[in-house]
Amino acid sequence: MTALAWTVFALALLPLVMTLWNLLLYRPPRASAPPGTAVSVLIPARDEAANIGPAIAAVLANRDVDLELVVLDDHSTDGTAEIVLAATASDPRVRLERAPPLPPGWSGKQHACWVLANHARHDVLIFLDADVRVAPDAVGRAAGFLLAGGSGLVSGFPREVTATAAEHLTIPWIHLLLLGYLPMGFMRLFKAHGFGAGCGQFMVARRHAYMAAGGHAAIRTSLHDGVTLPRAFRRAGFMTDLFDATDLAACRMYAGWAQVWSGFGKNATEGMATPVALPVWTALIGLGHVLPLPLLIVGLVAGSTPVATLGAAALACNLLQRLIAGWRFRQHWLGGVLHPVGAVLLLAIQWAALVRSFRRRPAVWRGRSYGGIAG
Repeated sequence: MTALAWTVFALALLPLVMTLWNLLLYRPPRASAPPGTAVSVLIPARDEAANIGPAIAAVLANRDVDLELVVLDDHSTDGTAEIVLAATASDPRVRLERAPPLPPGWSGKQHACWVLANHARHDVLIFLDADVRVAPDAVGRAAGFLLAGGSGLVSGFPREVTATAAEHLTIPWIHLLLLGYLPMGFMRLFKAHGFGAGCGQFMVARRHAYMAAGGHAAIRTSLHDGVTLPRAFRRAGFMTDLFDATDLAACRMYAGWAQVWSGFGKNATEGMATPVALPVWTALIGLGHVLPLPLLIVGLVAGSTPVATLGAAALACNLLQRLIAGWRFRQHWLGGVLHPVGAVLLLAIQWAALVRSFRRRPAVWRGRSYGGIAG
């Protein structure tokens, strides 16, 4: 039992130390792009009538760069196109394009983004999801971060807005996994594709690098561009980087339990939920984030001071990591209080996705079924 307790403590300490180190490197963009920088903001939209108007308004509030906003209506049935057309009448920076039929073997978002990139007129490309709301200086600062470095692709993680218990418990794990297990120092030193990471909600690319890497066409079957697009750039010889977009953008990515389950599950087999990776992640998260509290209780009941002490120390590591992340990324307190529950839910989603892939059941998203696509 003492050996297990030491293992649990080590696996709880690891992500805390990694988070503290990564927070020194993971910073918001400081300076805007040089005056006259031209940026194409590209938004794929499928049945986004509830989102597209506010998304357009937020982008157009950016005045420190020369921007065009191109929205691709991807066969919407809810009036999305009409809302965009109304915006084009009031601001010449907005343009509506229509998506051609989805070719076989493509996922919907990757096809939409590829079409958008080929409609873009400028050399800096910003891909935004329709549910992202950017700040009035977000476009210029994101473009400035790209142009100030040597990367072909950079990505920002917005402030993830949560409103229900399911969201509070699961969505903050995006930041916990990113900061707790990705060595950002190595990411910036080495081009190995395994260090590629990003957020598909907010990506910024140099056009020449995007085209040389094959862009979204290189990941046409993917449902998880946050992982697969940075890795495609790295395979093509381009560096990728990350920036903290907490003050630049906000997004409520999923609303309620059903969307959390299907949204995280649709692309899980391209990230954690592979036959090789998921047992490792289960050990890391199960031992490091689920077991500290039970271990503390068992140690106290059994009268084992070493076990109870190590359980308490591991639990303290969990809580400190959540406290830091909650403050830095404005996360809801419930996720921190019920941290082990969120860890169990995260693993349950991953294992369900892996079982679904073994059974060859399709992933369904935005009314489309992806039977032959992982996740």
